[in-house]
Amino acid sequence: MSLLNIFFGIITLLTLILIILGQTLPSHNMNLNKISPYECGFDPINSTRLPFSFRFFLVAILFLLFDLEIALLLPLPISFNLSNTNNSLWVFSTFIIILTYGLFFEWIKGGLDWAND
Repeated sequence: MSLLNIFFGIITLLTLILIILGQTLPSHNMNLNKISPYECGFDPINSTRLPFSFRFFLVAILFLLFDLEIALLLPLPISFNLSNTNNSLWVFSTFIIILTYGLFFEWIKGGLDWAND
């Protein structure tokens, strides 16, 4: 228990040191002229920010979700050898059904259509 108290004390001390340093160090104020885009001394003609496709963002999130789900499916074949096969098969089947339902839901809602922008 005392080891836990020592770790908690060290974490609290480091946090307080970082807070004090953050308050005492001089802040770096940006000058508006220094952070503005430079185009040969003229004012910028267009916005420096490019438009971002929200459809691309949704597809990227879907890709990450399905990629994570595939990573969760990788250890399941090993679990067939280690534990009761019926329980592992039940978990595997339920997970695949949920994934398939999510895929069809996105397909029906049009989340996978690129041409509808």
